Amino acid sequence: MQQILDAILAGDTSPEDFANLEIPESYRAALVRKDEVDMFEGLESRDKDPRKSLHVEEVPLPELGPGEALVAVMASAINYNTVWTSIFEPVSTFGFLERYGRLSDLTKRHDLPYHVVGSDLAGVVLATGPGVTKWKPGTEVVAHCLSVELEDADGHDDTMMDPQQRIWGFETNFGGLADIALVKSNQLMPKPAHLTWEEAASPGLVNCTAYRQLVSKNGGQMKQGDNVLIWGASGGLGGFATQYALNGGANPVCVVSSDDKAEICRSMGAEMIINRNAEDFRFWKDPQTQDPKEWKRFGAKIRELTGGEDIDIVFEHPGRETFGASVYVTRKGGTITTCASTSGYMHEYDNRYLWMNLKRIVSSHFANYRESWEANRLIAQGKIHPTLSGTYSLDEVGQAALDVHRNAHQGKVGVLCLAPEEGLGVRNHELRSQHESAINRFRNV
Repeated sequence: MQQILDAILAGDTSPEDFANLEIPESYRAALVRKDEVDMFEGLESRDKDPRKSLHVEEVPLPELGPGEALVAVMASAINYNTVWTSIFEPVSTFGFLERYGRLSDLTKRHDLPYHVVGSDLAGVVLATGPGVTKWKPGTEVVAHCLSVELEDADGHDDTMMDPQQRIWGFETNFGGLADIALVKSNQLMPKPAHLTWEEAASPGLVNCTAYRQLVSKNGGQMKQGDNVLIWGASGGLGGFATQYALNGGANPVCVVSSDDKAEICRSMGAEMIINRNAEDFRFWKDPQTQDPKEWKRFGAKIRELTGGEDIDIVFEHPGRETFGASVYVTRKGGTITTCASTSGYMHEYDNRYLWMNLKRIVSSHFANYRESWEANRLIAQGKIHPTLSGTYSLDEVGQAALDVHRNAHQGKVGVLCLAPEEGLGVRNHELRSQHESAINRFRNV
């Protein structure tokens, strides 16, 4: 691994030299163990500690198959799916690996008594399998997390519709929180040259998700002038939605939970901000009963900011806690786009406000390769920026996941894998100098 790292840090190693590097038979990886899936039984979700379930160990290098690539991972990041994996909720991910393993002799590699997690990476291609022509050893890349087989017709209009669509590092093995990752070659995209390894790794999952959910024809189809309600507008997902709204000529109405988070939204250029804690919005009277009067008060606050207009698109991801209010405040004919459900999957809303006002609920889940490519291209052009707030080492991955689990973070939390320190990997210093403050907007918040 040291020879691989030295070749990457040198910055001028030829593709031929990269192709001739010896790849070790094992590598360091963050994983959960199948024999520990019951370790948190009886505990509330909030009391489950990823530091106890996430282990950093040496694991065997997987066989490289057709259409695949091995990538030396310089940095990765934490997403909610890694938190869910680490606390074995809502189900153990080993069920995903078992089902995938039954698909073919090649996919049996994924059905193991351990699960290497992580759905983001920035790194360097080490080797490619048969049939890969676009990506060469030594190429600096990032990876999106859509894994597809594309043997069925269903996925050839939108690859998210492939019956064998999975999220890499969550529903497949050999994820990005490791020194080496196994990906399909059609997950790879060029690393933005003006970013460090940890900055480049951090947008991946959430940036692509936000693009599809808000911008794409498969999501909200946002247009100029739309009023867009964004929950958690300074967070890992909402921070990108806010940027896309501003970049696309829409009017974001940013919902946050503190003055510090409101200030982050202002620094991005947003003007309409609701601090839900300061306003003391309580959408639930008790765990079983919502309060429509609070929906109405919330809608009045939105109209106060917009000059009397209602919301065209709601960027929904908290789920149960906010969904009733989201449906209520959307304008007639408007759209609620939904993913994630981080506060609960069982959504409740008053259907009269949906059906009688011709509103639409549009589900959104990650993004296809084209959408991911476009989202990454905007990062590379300096039009959309990372939301990285802090970075841990791979050995500290449990603490990093705990921060996300307890919402003790802001934006995205990065993880250094092979990279020995932060700040490495910048190739285009001129472009970086133009956007330095925006790149660092979330740092240490």
